[in-house]
Amino acid sequence: MHVILGANGNTGHVVAKTLLARGQKVRAVGRNATHLQPLAANGAEIFIADVTDASALTKAFHQADSAYVMLPPNPTSNDFRAFQDRASDAIAAAIQKAGVKNIVSLSSFGADKSSGTGPVVGLHNLEQKLNQIDAANVLHLRAGYFMENTLAQAGAIRMMGSAIGPVRPDLKLPMIDTHDIGAAAADALLRLAFRGKQTQELHGQRDLNYTEVTTIIGTAIGKPNLPYIQAPDDQLRAAMVQMGMSDNFVGLILEMAGALNSGHMRALEPRGPGNTTPTPFETFVAQSFVPAYQQQAAA
Repeated sequence: MHVILGANGNTGHVVAKTLLARGQKVRAVGRNATHLQPLAANGAEIFIADVTDASALTKAFHQADSAYVMLPPNPTSNDFRAFQDRASDAIAAAIQKAGVKNIVSLSSFGADKSSGTGPVVGLHNLEQKLNQIDAANVLHLRAGYFMENTLAQAGAIRMMGSAIGPVRPDLKLPMIDTHDIGAAAADALLRLAFRGKQTQELHGQRDLNYTEVTTIIGTAIGKPNLPYIQAPDDQLRAAMVQMGMSDNFVGLILEMAGALNSGHMRALEPRGPGNTTPTPFETFVAQSFVPAYQQQAAA
């Protein structure tokens, strides 16, 4: 039995669907039964639990051989780091109590650092807590910069006529489609070739900077000369809070951007076949960004 946390999320639903397609038993864990129904229709057992509830998670992990665990986003939280730590405490305690033997965790490049990386500090702490479970084999997938992070540019382009963000225009980032993260996690759970405590970076198909990202987006939406502007933090803070994020969450995102810009947060592994994933940014833009941009236009 494989238990999948965040089973209706960007990565978790891919893990669950892939395992189900391979004839595996899957317990899909989430907070909303309706959102999990497509997985139930494919044969998953559905379990409703909050990721900060250790007692509920212990029941979710009962009689499981392996699990995929992750910390969900919570952009309206007024203390996101405290939320992350409550969740990682609950996950680690539940895994230990239930005796799950094999764990794949969603982490991030930069999780080697204990401070100064915004929300990635929460993933560093999750790694540390899981590593303290002596009886478990644990693989931390340190994923690159999510291509999905660029979806916010759809609104910015509509309003400003440019892409805008806190990251340096020339900073190369290992950009990855979350579908590829889910596929890598499912593969790890199927093969169970990891032993002890291990990390593996996932770099995406290639490194891109935001100037290149904006050119690819601009070409796809018929704006070939679309510019990218690195804006000051105070301007971005106001815009992001207006979008519905808490001031606390925005502060952490801006801290992470600063860590990327300075090199404090960076990939540690050289790129190679083992950490390069297949989906190019052009495919993501065609399949996800362009529809999101067109939806903005319709709205």
